[in-house]
Amino acid sequence: MSYLELLKLASPEIVIVITALVVLAIGLVTGHAKSSATISTAKPAHTVSHTSTTTGICSVVAALGLAIAIGAILVLPQSTTLFGGMLVITPLTRLFKIICIALAFFTVLLITLQKPPRHPGEYLALILFATVGLMLLVGSEELLMIFIGLELLGLSLYVMTAFDKTDVRSAEAGLKYLLFGSTSSAFTLFGISLIYGMSGTTGLAAISEKLATASVQPLLAVGIVMTLTGFAFKIAAAPFHLWAPDAYQGAPVPSAAFIASGSKVASFVVLGKIVLVGFAPMHGSADWHAMTAGWSPVLAALAALSILIGNMVALAQSNVRRLLAYSAVAHGGYTLIGLVAGGRDGFSAALFYTTTYAITLVGAFGVVGLVRRETDGDDLSNFSGLWSRSPLMAGCMAIFMLSLAGIPPLAGFFGKFYLFSVALRASPNHGLLWLVALALLGSFISLYYYLMVLKFVFVDKRAEASVDRSSLFSHHGLAKVTISLLAAAVLLLGVMPDILAGQILAAVP
Repeated sequence: MSYLELLKLASPEIVIVITALVVLAIGLVTGHAKSSATISTAKPAHTVSHTSTTTGICSVVAALGLAIAIGAILVLPQSTTLFGGMLVITPLTRLFKIICIALAFFTVLLITLQKPPRHPGEYLALILFATVGLMLLVGSEELLMIFIGLELLGLSLYVMTAFDKTDVRSAEAGLKYLLFGSTSSAFTLFGISLIYGMSGTTGLAAISEKLATASVQPLLAVGIVMTLTGFAFKIAAAPFHLWAPDAYQGAPVPSAAFIASGSKVASFVVLGKIVLVGFAPMHGSADWHAMTAGWSPVLAALAALSILIGNMVALAQSNVRRLLAYSAVAHGGYTLIGLVAGGRDGFSAALFYTTTYAITLVGAFGVVGLVRRETDGDDLSNFSGLWSRSPLMAGCMAIFMLSLAGIPPLAGFFGKFYLFSVALRASPNHGLLWLVALALLGSFISLYYYLMVLKFVFVDKRAEASVDRSSLFSHHGLAKVTISLLAAAVLLLGVMPDILAGQILAAVP
């Protein structure tokens, strides 16, 4: 294969890397000009206006680069495998690369929700580099390349979390995220090394062939468990979720939205590939009447703990971002049910659910960002009377919260119905009924705290008297359009789920 053909197959990633470098250059040039202007004049308004202009230019360039990358994906061949699975192009990888880029695109549009970052070029470049990490994760079936993608994604997200130097919580969140993330990377790499030592390969398909003919050995079991533990950190599954609440609350709003959406989608795609392709012979069983050793009961235990801990702790939260963090733990547990069910239908259900959840959460964080920008806070009390201040944003928040709760006819309802029905059909005698019953209980509990948010939005008016309505939501037109589009997507995917579910099911081999 010629280098020219290789560049063509990797063109989406190359486009985003070039865009990131261009954005960095724009930020460097305009930052130098800003420094010169700051020396020559003492007017702070000039500096703020200059930063806003730089943010706008960099955002347009970043959004344009992401759109071009989507176009590059559409012209890729339907199926190609390079270097033993390091780069794989299939309908599934094409679809989820587009989804990851779309989530990054909406994240870029939401940057106007916060005050302009001091270094907008660097911030947007980090989002783009993180997107490349997502694409490497989604487009690889080789453990070493997957690990490289994880590290590129992780390093970008650590800096994005700690980017707001004016908020001490941002630095604290970035430090905690770094410590937990580096620990998970160590677990993952150690597990991969053990799997390589026992199988002699790092390609998922080759690992599956080796495991099918080899006997189960203790070192192999330890390697599988350590690899799953590392990914449990990445998806914030309990009890490896302790970094998530601080990261969601302390990070800048676009960073938190990207961590909660794009990172989760790519992590579940690659986790599904690892367990359903690479570790397929070690499936085991999580059925209540016929439980056998394997990765399936491990994921089932993680799912059960995540659903219980996430929903119960979310009940006690008064900060909306921390509430969404513990909610994310619970939703990670729901998604794991699809992987436990296994098979083509189980993987498709998990991917549909995590995608609709990601779209919903980007929109929810968008509303949180608007409220935070206008009221200087994101506690439940800051949402008091939102309906009278901005009916559009209140309606969008209602769509997002009710979808997360699983209320029809929204996307979250069909996602849960799809997951639970697949899990019930996955084994004879409804062996996963215990896990589905636990998930239904968790969904019932979650209804309380989602409705509590809506109570403050629509019913509670205690804060209205102290808020200047004339300044609320009078700007941020682009952000409001973005949030409205996300709300419309959540509603559309609930009414016509086959738009996405059909494509995912057709793409899963």
